[in-house]
Amino acid sequence: MLRSHIIEIDGVFVGAAVHIDRGYRFVATDLRLEDIDSTTWPTLADIRRVARRLIQATTFAGPIASGCGEALHSVKDR
Repeated sequence: MLRSHIIEIDGVFVGAAVHIDRGYRFVATDLRLEDIDSTTWPTLADIRRVARRLIQATTFAGPIASGCGEALHSVKDR
């Protein structure tokens, strides 16, 4: 039976780490971590460290603007 560990960043579930013979395979549930989905790491601490950095990097970039298409559409119609 495989043993898994929840990976949370600041209280948010972002994936799971499954213990395998070579370490831990990360299974991402957050789209911001798709670059490291299915990767293998030697320790859980390594996964958490990299996941935190990626989450923080995308958080500092700011939210994706919503409604931009509507604004452009209304400008074109004028």
